[in-house]
Amino acid sequence: MKRMLLWSAALWSPVLGAPALAAPVTLSPTPEARVVQPAQALVPAPQQATFPAGTLALTGLGLRVVGAAPELGWAARDLRAEWQTRLGQALPDTAGPGPSVVIGTVADPELAARARAAGLVPRGPEGYALWVDGAGAAVVGATPAGAYLGTQTLRQLLTPAGLRYARIQDAPTHAQRIGMIYLDQYSKGVNDRLIPLLAALKYNAVLVMSNYVQWDVARAGGWAHPGGASKAEARRVAELARSHGLEVIPLVETLSHVGWMFYGGKNLDLRQDPDSQNPWAYDTLNPETYTRVIFPVLKEAVEVFGPRRLHLGHDEVRNRDRFPARENGKAVGFEKLFVDDVQKLHGFLKAQGVDSMIWHDTAFADAVIGTLPAQLPRDLQVAYWNYAPGTNFPMLARIQALGFPVLGASWWEGGNAEGHARAALAAGAGGMIQTRWTGYFGNPSVWDGNAEQLAAFVRAAGAFWNPAAPPVADEAGRYRDLYQPGSYRAQAGATVNLAPLVTRTLADNDGSGWIGKGEGIDLRHLRSGVQRLGAYLFDVQGAVMLRGSRASVKGLPERAEVELNRKATGLAFLHTTGWPAALNREKVGEYVIEYEDGSRAVQPLEYGRHIRAWTDTAATSMVPAPGWSGVTGEGLAVAVPVLEWVNPKPNLTIRRVTLVSAGGNANPALLGLTVLGP
Repeated sequence: MKRMLLWSAALWSPVLGAPALAAPVTLSPTPEARVVQPAQALVPAPQQATFPAGTLALTGLGLRVVGAAPELGWAARDLRAEWQTRLGQALPDTAGPGPSVVIGTVADPELAARARAAGLVPRGPEGYALWVDGAGAAVVGATPAGAYLGTQTLRQLLTPAGLRYARIQDAPTHAQRIGMIYLDQYSKGVNDRLIPLLAALKYNAVLVMSNYVQWDVARAGGWAHPGGASKAEARRVAELARSHGLEVIPLVETLSHVGWMFYGGKNLDLRQDPDSQNPWAYDTLNPETYTRVIFPVLKEAVEVFGPRRLHLGHDEVRNRDRFPARENGKAVGFEKLFVDDVQKLHGFLKAQGVDSMIWHDTAFADAVIGTLPAQLPRDLQVAYWNYAPGTNFPMLARIQALGFPVLGASWWEGGNAEGHARAALAAGAGGMIQTRWTGYFGNPSVWDGNAEQLAAFVRAAGAFWNPAAPPVADEAGRYRDLYQPGSYRAQAGATVNLAPLVTRTLADNDGSGWIGKGEGIDLRHLRSGVQRLGAYLFDVQGAVMLRGSRASVKGLPERAEVELNRKATGLAFLHTTGWPAALNREKVGEYVIEYEDGSRAVQPLEYGRHIRAWTDTAATSMVPAPGWSGVTGEGLAVAVPVLEWVNPKPNLTIRRVTLVSAGGNANPALLGLTVLGP
C-alpha cells in the first residue's frame, strides 16, 4: 500500500488567529474507506428460520412474478429498488432456464406444490414461505399480502455476492401493526422515506396525524395553518401508503388538543373555556362547534383518505383548560358532555361507513371507568397508551372485558414496545400502535432532533411481529440504513494517521490520559490501529483533544491543523467531546476546510447534532453515523460517532483541515480522520 507523508506547513493562520497544533501526518490509500455492510439479523425476526451455508450468485439471476394482484407488483418494485440501490444493478425479468427469483402465492398450484415439497407451508392472511438455495429463490404467500411481506424479508438477504441461503416460514403474531406519521409542510421529504421504511419493517397500517391539513373549510374560515400539508399532499401520502400495503387511519384530534381550530384567533366563541388564552378543548353544547368546524373537517378527511376507521383523539381532555367551564356545561356534567360528543362523532362517521377510535385515558380513567364506558358504542376502538417499560398492563384486559376492541400503544423508551406487545398478546388485544410525538410541524426531526423516537420504530416492528424474539439490537443503525439506504459498493479513500497530533491517550493509566479520570472511565476498549468502525475505515492512534473549560483540559491547544493536499469527495471524522454541552445545538467548535485556491468551507460542530460526548449515547440526530460503541472499565456505556462531511468542491484540492475548539465544557476530540474518494 502506498503511503504518503504530509507536513502541516503553517503554525499560524491569520484568519483563525492563534497558534495551531501542527505536525507531520501520514495518509494510507485504501480501496474500502467506506463500505456499507449488509446486516446479518433479520428485522422483524421470522417465526421459523434456518440459514444453510451458501449464497445464490447474482450472475444471470432474474425475477418472475406469478399472479396479477397489486401486492405482487409492489413486491417486484421494492425488490428491484433494493437491487438498484445496494448493487447499482437492475434486476431483470427472468429470461432463461437458470436460477431465478419467484414471487407468488399458493393460489398458483405449481408454487403451492413447491412450498409443500420444501416443507414450508404459509399460513394466515399475512403468512409466507421463503427459501433460497442453489436452484433459486422463492417467496410464496398465503395471500398476496403475505407475498409482499415475505419480499421485505428477501430484500434483507441480499449481499454483494448474492442472496444468502435461507428457509423461512413466517407470519405475524399481532394482526395490526400500526406506525404513526405526520402531515405538515415537510411531509413529502420525510413521508416518502418513512412509508417505504414502515413497509420494509412489516407494519401494515399508518396512523396519520392530520390536525393541520389545510382543509377547505379551514381555508375559507381563515384558520388554516400555513405549516399544514395541503389536501393534495394528504391524498398523495394516503395513496403512497396504500401502495406499500399500509392501511391509512387518519388521526384528527377532537374534543381536546384542538388548538388547530383556533389558529389565527378564529372560532374563539367555540372554545370550552372562555378564559383560555391557548384553547385546548371545544364547547360541546354549541351546535356550531359541529356544523361550522368538526363535521366539515371529518367529512373532508373521509373524502381525502378513504379510511375504514378514523382516530378521534379524545385524550387528556381535562389536562389544561377547565372542562366544563361554562355554566350550561357544569349543569350537564363532564361525563355526559364527553359521552354525547363521542356519540355524535361516532354516529357521523358510521353514517359514512367509517369506524371510530379514541385514546383510552379520559374515558377509562379511574374516576369514571365504572360508569362512562357503559354509555359508549361497543364498536368504538380503544387505543391504550402506556409508555413505561415492562409487561404489566392490566388495563388492556380490562378494556377488553368491558366489551371494546383494544389496541396497545407504545413509545420510544427501551423495553416499552417489547413489553407492551407481549402484554397485548396475553390480553387478546387486536394489535399495537407505535406512536411518535415529534411536534405538529416537526417532520424533519425524525432524522435530526428526535431520531431516537423513529429508531424505536425498528424495535417496535420486531416486537409487534414476533413478541417472543429477542429485542432488536442496534436500532439506530438499522433505522439509518432503512431511511437512507446506502450502496454495498466500496468507496475508496485514505486513512490518516494522526499520531503526531495526539494530545491524549485513550487509556488513562495514571490520570494524565483521556479526560484525566483514571482507568475506570476512559476509552481503553477502543483499540489502536487501522480498523472498521461502522461503515468507515479509520487509523486510530489516540485523541487529538483540544482545549475546554474543565481544569484538566484548559492547557490543551485550541486548534489542530491537518495538511491533506488531496482531492476528496468527502471527509469522515471519528470524534466526540470530553463532556456534554450545557445546551443542545450549542456550537462547541468547527472544522475549517481550506482549498488550494484559498477558499474555505466551514463545518460547524453543534452539540447533539454533529457531535456529542462519548458518554452521551442517545442518538437524537442521525447526522452523525454510528462509529464505535463499548463500555468503560466501570461498565458505563459509551460511544464515538462519525460525522461524514460531503465536499461541495470535489474538483479542488483540499490543502488542510483545521479543528477548532470553542473552549467550552464540550471540548472536541478527533480520534480518526478518513478521506473519501476520489
